Amino acid sequence: MPTLADTFAALKAKGEKALVLYVTAGDPSLDQLPAILEALVEGGADVIEVGVPFSDPIADGPTIQASSQRALDRGTRPGDVLEAVTKAQPSVPVVLMGYYNTMLRPGLSSFAQRAKAAGVGGVIVCDIILEEADDWVKVSQAAGIDSVFLAAPTSTPERLRAVATNSTGFVYAVSRTGVTGAAQQAGDEVARLVGDLKGMTDTPVCVGFGISKPEHVAAVCQVADGAVIGSWLVDWLAQNWREGQGRADLVAAVKALKAATLA
Repeated sequence: MPTLADTFAALKAKGEKALVLYVTAGDPSLDQLPAILEALVEGGADVIEVGVPFSDPIADGPTIQASSQRALDRGTRPGDVLEAVTKAQPSVPVVLMGYYNTMLRPGLSSFAQRAKAAGVGGVIVCDIILEEADDWVKVSQAAGIDSVFLAAPTSTPERLRAVATNSTGFVYAVSRTGVTGAAQQAGDEVARLVGDLKGMTDTPVCVGFGISKPEHVAAVCQVADGAVIGSWLVDWLAQNWREGQGRADLVAAVKALKAATLA
């Protein structure tokens, strides 16, 4: 499985931008995760974020909150997620996205080592702040896992610089204030936020939150190194994926999103 650095370097060499897709592990059922990831890769996903279900997903909107609860109701646990990723072994980098308690409970070092063994290339911890991230950063670096931090439109220049300096793999630029969720248009502040971050680091910058349509992807990829789509895909899977049925439609939808990164 290629690293995030290798993936973004290869895309840059081809003049392409990254399509980053998010799915909640365990929704649909966890045994469907390998097949879903395979379909996303076939459609053109460059990086896949796998959400680890958590009971208090404070950064997420109604769609991903509901998805996490459905996964938890099915009995999905962090260890199960890592096992499913191990089985899937997609040909693109996998980034876990979740919350600190799911890593703290088994022990940070243990979680990082198990994640690396599963083939995970990076982790986004939604509820950790930089001032309290040292322990995680140390163990993730030791395990060879990238730590991706979030940058918000409301962040001060000092905070943006800290995020840009400490993020590895890519910087996750939040397109708007608030929680995750599909929107009707990309935020107006995206260009300013991405421009500020790219003036502070050579690490790629990807934009997420509220990205749900090819036109959104095309817009953010004019300024950023990639677009992240989560809630739209989570909702699509909940409504349309049934034990592999709908696979062709999913591949086609992802191809349309990937094509928008080249616009």
